[in-house]
Amino acid sequence: MQSGMWGYSATAGHRTGMDLAGFHVEATDGRIGKVDKHSDEAGMSFLVVDTGPWIFGRRVVLPAGTVVRVDPAEETVHLNRSKDEIKGSPELETHQHPDERTYYEQVGNYYGLL
Repeated sequence: MQSGMWGYSATAGHRTGMDLAGFHVEATDGRIGKVDKHSDEAGMSFLVVDTGPWIFGRRVVLPAGTVVRVDPAEETVHLNRSKDEIKGSPELETHQHPDERTYYEQVGNYYGLL
């Protein structure tokens, strides 16, 4: 698993304890959905994003390393990935919990190869 991608960069503007739930999520080529929930766990930080109707209501996990900027005033999280890259990511099934190690490994491998 690509460990560096599971932490926010120092320049992203994220602070521990910041509530990102409900923030809009912007890929490099447009809006993809909203943050459903997130984790600030050291070394395993991520966002769970509900993509809504954009890709048929999928929920995906985005490693914190994909976040380039958090804009609290606009309640928006900006990513360094395109819509197509996110669309191709492993889906978080409704019965899965985002802390299942095998799912993390799939997501880490997917984003580590892009």
